[in-house]
Amino acid sequence: MDIRGYIASLNITLPNALFALALAVVSFLVIHGALALFRRRLDQLSDEWAHRPVAEILRRTLARTSNLVVFATSILIGLSALDLPPPWNARVSHLWFVTVGLQLAIYLHSAIKVTAKRYFLTHDRGHGGVDAQVTVAHTLIIWVLQTSVWVIFALALLANLGVNITTFVASLGIGGIAIALAVQNVLGDLFASLSIALDKPFEVGDFIAMGDISGTVEKVGLKTTRIRAQSGEQIVISNAELLKNTVANYKRMVTRRIVYNLRAHPDTPPAAASRVPTAIAGIIGKHEKVRFDRAHLSKYTQDYIEYEIVYTMLDADYDLFMNTQQAIILASMQMFADLGISTAPRAQQLLLQEAAEPGAAELPNDPRARHPAALRSLPKGA
Repeated sequence: MDIRGYIASLNITLPNALFALALAVVSFLVIHGALALFRRRLDQLSDEWAHRPVAEILRRTLARTSNLVVFATSILIGLSALDLPPPWNARVSHLWFVTVGLQLAIYLHSAIKVTAKRYFLTHDRGHGGVDAQVTVAHTLIIWVLQTSVWVIFALALLANLGVNITTFVASLGIGGIAIALAVQNVLGDLFASLSIALDKPFEVGDFIAMGDISGTVEKVGLKTTRIRAQSGEQIVISNAELLKNTVANYKRMVTRRIVYNLRAHPDTPPAAASRVPTAIAGIIGKHEKVRFDRAHLSKYTQDYIEYEIVYTMLDADYDLFMNTQQAIILASMQMFADLGISTAPRAQQLLLQEAAEPGAAELPNDPRARHPAALRSLPKGA
């Protein structure tokens, strides 16, 4: 049957055809004009509203409206006004699904890209731009989501056309499970890399410590993270293993709290001992970027007395901390010397005693008497 036979089988009169054509033209103009007007209103929003997420996503998503889809939609609206025989009305229904589904997939494709890009830019604001780690995660997430959209659209299209996709979907599920089990370690490191990129427990250039491992992060890849240790070697650790442990990030330290102890001789006079906390407060207070917290006599034993001193560095720089700590300790030594306080511990006495020789005279019961063979070291005057 030729084209004239197909047209004749539709039983469409000339007035009906002209009406459908006019309706299609009017529909095209209305749809195109409405989209243009809506996009123009979005462009005319104030700066405060224009940079909001919803407005930006709508503006960029609507810009991906396909004129071909608008034209096809207008034709379908015109055909819907006709009373078509059964084979043709089913085909028009399928075309409706293809047209609307295709445009929705295009919208979702664009919205995913815009939303993900905005999220990563906002999340990385203040860090000097988007690093390579964020770029990789950004690209991977967008690819996975956009691919999912098109796969779902293709499956829905096949189902709408009457294709049985149940077996196909089941096969995909079984194959996916088999592949996931085969590469579960790789997938674990991959998702760990995405977690690092999104959550940002550390970034490239941060100094981190994890158990016995410490160093500067050089690169966060899809499977491993590379750390440059202080001794110079590069440490490569899988992302999944890295996230299983507690990570200390020293670069994000804002302040540094220091606790240290000073010990003195237990025979220090109370008057001199009571002056130490005040003197320590004065020593620490002379330094910049340092806040004195407290100084107390915390222990008193027969061997020593101990002071506990606490102060806070307002700058987390490690070199500044070491220079300040050194200056405070040297000043504390001079302060002890000025107050006449000894830092030497109490002298210890050691008494060595051997078993008495056979036939030697027994020691008297008087504890003050000592057998010469049983003594090796006694303090002077004992």
